[in-house]
Amino acid sequence: MSCRRVRVLVASTYELGHQPLSVATATAALLGAGHEVRGVDIAVDTLASADVDWAERVALSVPMHTAMRLALRVVETVRARRPGLAVCFFGLYAGMGRELTVTSPADAIIAGEYEAGLVAWANGVDPGAAVQLHRSEGRVPVRELLPELGRYTRLVIAGEERLVGSVAASRGCAHRCRHCPVPVVYDGRVRRVEEAAVLADVDQLVAAGARHINFADPDFLNAPHHSRRVVAAIHRRHPDLTFDATIKVEHILRYPDALPELAAAGCAFVVSAFESVSDSILRCLDKGHTAADASEAVIALRAHGIEVRPSWLPFTPWTTIDDLVELFDFVVAHDLIASVDPVQYSVRLLVPEGSLLLGETTMTAHLGAYDPTRLGWTWAHPDPAIDRLHAQIATLVEARVGQAPVQTFDEIDALIRSSAGTSSARPAQGAVSVGPIGDRAHFTEPWFC
Repeated sequence: MSCRRVRVLVASTYELGHQPLSVATATAALLGAGHEVRGVDIAVDTLASADVDWAERVALSVPMHTAMRLALRVVETVRARRPGLAVCFFGLYAGMGRELTVTSPADAIIAGEYEAGLVAWANGVDPGAAVQLHRSEGRVPVRELLPELGRYTRLVIAGEERLVGSVAASRGCAHRCRHCPVPVVYDGRVRRVEEAAVLADVDQLVAAGARHINFADPDFLNAPHHSRRVVAAIHRRHPDLTFDATIKVEHILRYPDALPELAAAGCAFVVSAFESVSDSILRCLDKGHTAADASEAVIALRAHGIEVRPSWLPFTPWTTIDDLVELFDFVVAHDLIASVDPVQYSVRLLVPEGSLLLGETTMTAHLGAYDPTRLGWTWAHPDPAIDRLHAQIATLVEARVGQAPVQTFDEIDALIRSSAGTSSARPAQGAVSVGPIGDRAHFTEPWFC
């Protein structure tokens, strides 16, 4: 093993519009091992040729599909300038195209708990293709090398904008939703981040101007006692701080006693993967909830003053035009129009290499070839009209960026109802549940997977 000091460039391409926690965490591990590090977020800065020339190794963070696709372009740029420079991918999507996409462009692939693998790779040891699931050592993320928080997405709440810092109290997930990349890597495991490290990270973010914390955990109540302790401790130290978290429908309903605690500690909203209002589609995805459960979750959260921002997966091989009408009726009846970024209505099922959907009989009949440019298996809907409708909606959403969500919603709703050939009226807005009056808390940048 080589223990010499190595110059490592750690780069992020996209992390939901937030200052990249992955780079800050990787930097802490590499600096702790005695290496030199430069950090760059290519989402807000240009990759400088001087940094590529300086580096002996380049580590690219790929926590999501969009980040991975962008990282493949970065590798082309790096290879064009420094053909022999060692490059690795680290993060959730690092292994998703191991056999079909990234073997050639990457020298190393480090997924899961990547810190130990990154240090080994920097030390000249091949971390191998196996997923790394070592516990982190509780280091506080190093953010000094990253752009300031003011260059990232902000929270809009109560008529003002607040700087946002993104942290994680846990990684992995206890569940195995078939369309999700997390169980492919973590296989039902959850890794808690040490409470002291989370608190210290929040402290430094507040010192940098953050007034809102985004918890990047795949599901905040996977480790409910741990997460609730973390939130309570943060609230004691920073009582004016607000936060948001992602929580599964079934966890919202399983831990009702957690909701008043989260509300009292400043929870501005909860993101929850509703995905569909078709129970048959939810079973195909193994989501663990029904449409009725999603409705109950909205009501339960609002009873404690917490708004929900659902994420949707409208287009799957099993989607019918009636499913889409029912989804839009659900949004109206639960007064969620202002709580959903319109891009959510254009989301189409992604089937990456290793997906738990592969091999499922419900999926196999629809699969085409693997497309390395899209990092996923192609699929076609049995009704070509549904695929055409998806293309129309995706084009419309892209053209309406910056428009008020309610206007875009109305246009998409009209398009869907026209395609369905229905003249049925929408339900009354808020017929099932009425949301808060006025602007709903939201980020200035809609997110993409």
